[in-house]
Order: sequence, then C-alpha cells, then structure tokens
Amino acid sequence: MRPLLYLAHRLPFPPNKGDKIRSFHLLRHLAQRWRVHLGCFVDAQEDLAHVPELARYCASHCALPMNPRLARLKSLRGLLSGEALTLPYYRSAAMQRWVADTVAREGIAHAVVFSSAMAQYTEGLNGVRVVNDFCDVDSAKWEQYSRSHAWPVSWVYGREGERLLVSEREAAARSAACIFVTEPEARLFRELAPEVADKVHAIECGVDTAFYDPRADRASPYAAGEVPIVMTGVMDYWPNIDAATWFARAALPSIARAHPAVRFYIVGMNPAPTVQALSADPRVVVTGKVADVRPWVQHARVVVAPLRVARGVQTKVLEGMALGRPVVVSAASAEAVPGRPGEDYAVATTSQDFIDRVGDLLDPVAGEAMGLRARARILSDCDWDRNLGALDALLEPEAPPEVSRHAR
Repeated sequence: MRPLLYLAHRLPFPPNKGDKIRSFHLLRHLAQRWRVHLGCFVDAQEDLAHVPELARYCASHCALPMNPRLARLKSLRGLLSGEALTLPYYRSAAMQRWVADTVAREGIAHAVVFSSAMAQYTEGLNGVRVVNDFCDVDSAKWEQYSRSHAWPVSWVYGREGERLLVSEREAAARSAACIFVTEPEARLFRELAPEVADKVHAIECGVDTAFYDPRADRASPYAAGEVPIVMTGVMDYWPNIDAATWFARAALPSIARAHPAVRFYIVGMNPAPTVQALSADPRVVVTGKVADVRPWVQHARVVVAPLRVARGVQTKVLEGMALGRPVVVSAASAEAVPGRPGEDYAVATTSQDFIDRVGDLLDPVAGEAMGLRARARILSDCDWDRNLGALDALLEPEAPPEVSRHAR
C-alpha cells in the first residue's frame, strides 16, 4: 500500500458530529487502499481518550491538542496580516514540521485535505497530488452569518467571508481537485471561483444504515402518552441554537394548541445558555448529551431541522430518515436532502409551513408512511463506499471520477 497524507482540522473520531462523521468515513475508506499518515488537531479534552483509536486506521499520526480559547486569541493576528482569522486559528509550527518531515520520510505523493483551514499545510509540497475536501463553501457560511447579526459582529463575519474566499480559491488552484458534499455547494464554488471550475466535484455523504437501523427492540426514552418532536445536533453551534430557539417560539405554541401532548425535545451535547433557557417552557425538554441518540430519534413522532442558516448536508437529517422517521426540513437545508420533497421528507419555509407540515405528520399513518419511504431513499442513495468511490478516481487520475447525483 502506498503512503498518503491525510489532514483534518479536528480528530476524525468518534464520528459523533457532522464534520467528524464525514472525516471519519473518509479515513476509514482511505485506510482500505492507502497507508495513511494523519495530521489533525484535538480541540475537545474528552477526545484525547480516542487518539489511540487512530492506530486502527493510520500508519502514523500527529494529533496535536488545541486550546480553543487560545486559538481564538491567536486568530486575531489575521487582522494584522490581512488574512482570514480561520488561518492563524489552525496554524501550528509543530504541524507544519510534521507534515514536511512525514512527506519527505515516507515519499508521499498523494494527499487528502479535509476542510479549507488545513489547506495551508500543503503550500510548497511539490510533487504531491492534493485533493481538498472543502465540504461546504465556508466563506459563504460566514457571509450568511454576517447577514444574521448586528454590527460590529456582522462586519467581522463579512470580512471573514471575503478573506476566506481568497484562501479557498488559492488552495483550489494549488490542488488537483476539490470536492464538496453536495452538487449545489460545488455549483456555488464554481460560480465564486470560475478559474478552477474544472477541478470542482461533488461527493455526497452516506449513512451507516446498519447502525442507524430502526430496530424493534430499541426501547423508547419517552413517557407514555407524550408526542415527541425532536431536533438533534451539537447545541453550541450557532445555526442550531438559532434553529431550536426559533422553532420553540415561532412554531411550537401553535402545534401544541392543536396537539396538547406534544413535547419538543432538543437532543445534543453542549446546549448553550439560550437553548437551556427554552426548558422554562414545560413543552420543551433540553436533554444535553445522551449516550445514544438513536432511541430519541427512532421513537420521535416527527424529526425537525428548522435551520435558517445552513450549508451543505445536514447529517442529522439523513440519520433521522435512515431510522425511518418523517423529517421536516427548512428550505435552507432542503437542497442537500436526497429524494423527493413531499414524499421522502417535507419542506417548510415559514413558521406556518412548519406548523402545517409537522401537524400533518403527527398523524401516525401519514408519519409512518413517510418514514418508510425515507429509509428506502437512504438505503438507495447514501452508501458511503459507493459515494466515496469518486474520491479514488480523483486520487488516481487515470480513471474518470464518477460523481454521485441525487435522484429527484
């Protein structure tokens, strides 16, 4: 097996949040074909215990602990240098030395870079074929944030979007190929960076359908008689905070008037104070981190993803569909969901849309029918190995990439 450099901005294990799910499956896929040398940062204390797991997939690794608070201070150097704050946040002399030493020692000629922030470590790597997995157009995310906040935060976010796009375009120009999680994200980047349009591809996410299987023997965590509506995700992530807060205030009261047994469960680690405060409403339950999210999703009557700011694919939506649940997604998220809107999942734009769609699917017959179609769609379209086969072709240019497309 030939050596390959794999860089990720966060430890790709355990696969318990959106970006780590994708980075882990990339690692697992690459390890079947390459001798992988992984460089990453560990930005959560509890993740340090998982570093030994990397030995199962990697010939070597450099997992550098990162203090997010100090990294935020370091990122302010970007205001002086004129670059995106993201770059100094993830800049490390130790990581740069490890990359250079490993490439030279192992004779590495292929690299996969996960996230635009890590592309800075491939500058000057002559003779290395680099494939960048940008996942989403990060610069566009910051632009979205700027439109959702007041000054001066809006200025900081807008500046980050502008400067990060410059970095993304430079990284794409240096690479052999760059990939995104959906065709809409790839299309957006082609529009923003037309000079590299021929290098841009979409490789969609998958779902571990054996793990996210709606088993009959999985016990419900809910009290008898209540009708649970569930949202899952990391709850210190601003788009999730905004979504949970908005749904609880704009849609839940009307839904609960028509269905008094409804409870809105917000399931996910690190709930921000704003999210925790929602539990003052007796119709809202904030669980915090749970040992296993699957029972909470499988036994929900409806799963909601009311994100008003969204980029790329929402992995939790796919997991909900895989567990056979009817899912109502915002229009901001809908482009990235496989299948047929109105059949395999429901789409809502306004608060009234959410009230109507959720209300319709609280009917057990309608909800179960959509849930069955949803799981069938995931089984059809979301196989990790099949989708990641396109990455093999991009690393080995003699074979043309076969990029997956969602059926609509």
